Amino acid sequence: MRDEWLLLLFAVFAGVLALLDPRPPADYQRWLQWPTLTGLAGLLLAIQGIRDSGLVQHAAAAVMARAHSLRGLGLGLVAATAVLSMVLTNDVSLFLVVPLTLAIGTMSNLPVLRMVVLEALAVNAGSALSPIGNPQNLLLWQHSALGFAQFVAAMLPAAAVMLTMVALLTVFWLPRGRVALTTDRLDRTPTSVRLGMCSALALAGMVVLMEHGHAPLGAAVLLMLFALGARASLRRMDWLLLLTFAAIFLGLGHFAELPWVRGALQTMDFNQPLTVYLGAIVASQVISNVPATVLLLDRAPDAVALAVAVNVGGFGLVTGSLANLIALRLARQPHGLRLLHAVSIPFLLVAAPLVYLAWRWLG
Repeated sequence: MRDEWLLLLFAVFAGVLALLDPRPPADYQRWLQWPTLTGLAGLLLAIQGIRDSGLVQHAAAAVMARAHSLRGLGLGLVAATAVLSMVLTNDVSLFLVVPLTLAIGTMSNLPVLRMVVLEALAVNAGSALSPIGNPQNLLLWQHSALGFAQFVAAMLPAAAVMLTMVALLTVFWLPRGRVALTTDRLDRTPTSVRLGMCSALALAGMVVLMEHGHAPLGAAVLLMLFALGARASLRRMDWLLLLTFAAIFLGLGHFAELPWVRGALQTMDFNQPLTVYLGAIVASQVISNVPATVLLLDRAPDAVALAVAVNVGGFGLVTGSLANLIALRLARQPHGLRLLHAVSIPFLLVAAPLVYLAWRWLG
């Protein structure tokens, strides 16, 4: 359990809050965010099936056959991650691209951990542009009553700054050299086309059900199907990641509703754009950007200002966005948390003023 320090930390945190500030069972059920948790379970299961099928490794080999420079390959992966996050949400984008990145890393000299950190930054930046790119945007889009195109136009200056920064970081951080293939790793992975195709269909179906608010149903169906036809994948699924997210949801949800936290918010003037911007970024670092959005939704009169702020708040600490945690957990690379913070915290410090200026001048 030494590698599960985050689970232990938030489990203790949630337990201490439960002792100091007891709440009725209905509050704990609400904080658990069952739709999000069951949706994550369904996605994890489908991706595990795709991984076990061997098709990701063969897709990686196909990508490698067309790759020349490491920077070009890295920019392609970052661009794909950002674009997918605009359409399929940031979490789903990572579930697709990170396994592909890991497979490419096993057969080439691509620096995997650097790429995963860049992909975590890319989903935060790319998903900011789309009303359906992440949970906070979806919530704020519905709350603002803006049209789809209007929301995109309002977020464009902020997203453009963040995406440009990610692209520049990719160019300057990745090595300049050419891609070197490890030929003995190519095309040696056994494949199961049936498992791969069924898992891909399961992934698509899970995304559709999540979009329509039926994540628990989708997760239950996938659990039953995998129990009948792919028990090995079911056993290998990252169940501890689900427990980690449950502990995080309980701990951060409870913390956000502590009386002194709400009292502190009452003293702030959220009619001022800068107050909304800085307050939401700080709140995102402490309780993650989705709970921060829920906490400030009825206090901030400008939904677009809040959307810009919580999307910027996804950078910085690993807790800023749950996508950061998902990327690191999927990669399972040594020193991943240290490298993410070494890059993401300076990224936030540079992005925050630039995005604010772009949003205020061009928005």
